Amino acid sequence: MKTRTEEMKMLLAGKWVLRDDTIDVFNPGNGERIATVPKATRDDMNHAIEAAQEAFDSLGSWPVHERISMLKRVSQFMIENQEAFARTIALEASKTINEARGEVKRAAQTIEISAEEARRIQGETINFDQNEGSENKVGYYYHFPVGVVGAITPFNDPLNLVAHKVGPAIAAGNAIVVKPASETPLSALKLAEAFTEAGLPEGMLSVITGPGREIGDTLVTHPFIKALSFTGGTEAGKKLTEKTGTRHVSMELGSNSPVIVLKDADLKDAVDACVDGGFSAAGQNCIGVQRVYVEKDSYPFFLDAFIEKTNKLKVGDKLLEDTDVGPLISEKEAKRVEEWIEEAVSKGAKVESGGTRNGAYIEPAILSHVPPDATIAKEEIFGPVVVIEAVQDLKEAVQKSNDTDYGLHAGIFTKDVNKAFYAVKHLNVGGVMVNDSSDYRIDAMPFGGTKDSGIGREGVKFAIDALTEKKVVSFKLNDPFA
Repeated sequence: MKTRTEEMKMLLAGKWVLRDDTIDVFNPGNGERIATVPKATRDDMNHAIEAAQEAFDSLGSWPVHERISMLKRVSQFMIENQEAFARTIALEASKTINEARGEVKRAAQTIEISAEEARRIQGETINFDQNEGSENKVGYYYHFPVGVVGAITPFNDPLNLVAHKVGPAIAAGNAIVVKPASETPLSALKLAEAFTEAGLPEGMLSVITGPGREIGDTLVTHPFIKALSFTGGTEAGKKLTEKTGTRHVSMELGSNSPVIVLKDADLKDAVDACVDGGFSAAGQNCIGVQRVYVEKDSYPFFLDAFIEKTNKLKVGDKLLEDTDVGPLISEKEAKRVEEWIEEAVSKGAKVESGGTRNGAYIEPAILSHVPPDATIAKEEIFGPVVVIEAVQDLKEAVQKSNDTDYGLHAGIFTKDVNKAFYAVKHLNVGGVMVNDSSDYRIDAMPFGGTKDSGIGREGVKFAIDALTEKKVVSFKLNDPFA
């Protein structure tokens, strides 16, 4: 049955508006057009930013209890409308309906955590008398909102990664303007609906739909934008940093996540975790498992078990309950992944299983004997491909894990606490998951990486810190009876 095409409005300065020019939104699974959204102009973006500044200024001091109550109403709205949110994600993005339900649950929790963290935006007293001559000084510092936040979000988690920007921004008392990915704007607009239903003051949130090349620069360079939060590709992130100047900047960029499996590990647990971590969301996950380094004694068993479990995954219609792996976000992306596999094979890699493309679908692929100069060994595949390699020992595994320009997450499976701590110390990444795959994350933890994987940390508490300024207050006291 053909899905009805919806004409969606965008939220501009508190008003839901249409535009004559539109952008089509497609279901990547079958290429069917499911909606249109306004194709915003630079004038639209300027208006959104200026209205955000006006709304922020008009609130004066926005009481924390009002922010908390409003965020809790948003979270409750999301829970009550979970299936509608999940269907939106599953239609416009790559996730299966079950993966989409999980994302809605996490996004609602992200907003709930934002409400909780709003009450914990606290400063500290400062002992000025630690400095000679300051014995008569007392004081403290406190946090205050930066003002207007700009946010640019990707297609792979079209709801939760928007929540990770909007929730902390609002919790901190800021206004925010969001430019969602053009492939997946519907989830962001649905989150905006939740905020308007919850009574967010007009202008404090705008979701502006349109191509980045036309409205992105305005969002990044406008003088009213005091902080920028970006999730996306490394090259795009590097270009943005050339334009951000002295603004607060947080960027979660690319990855090429490794997992180490030692011979003393629970191999079944490692296989289960790595298959899930490598192929969920069709591999379009910044912390998804891309490389697995297995100690040589365990390599044959691990590879066979990994192939067996992977071959049981069902690829197909995202809306069916028993589907495990959906399509990539577009056929273009699927062709890119196919080309990277073919390039690796031309250099000596072996396809152990999968890798066949059918439109936007790629059968989950397992590669071995991948040479270090293959693109798939160096860059982020962002597709359902896992490279498995045998290593002599932990030291070699760590060295190979670090041999990339990225450093977001890594995993290690071992029963030896000393070897686990060796990996924690020597892996040059932002997070090490012990006896779990690189794919593990909760929304309260600091999330980010080293090297080309980004700047700063997401995770609600840490995002709030990046979206506030600190003001120091010092009182010089005189003895009234002297």
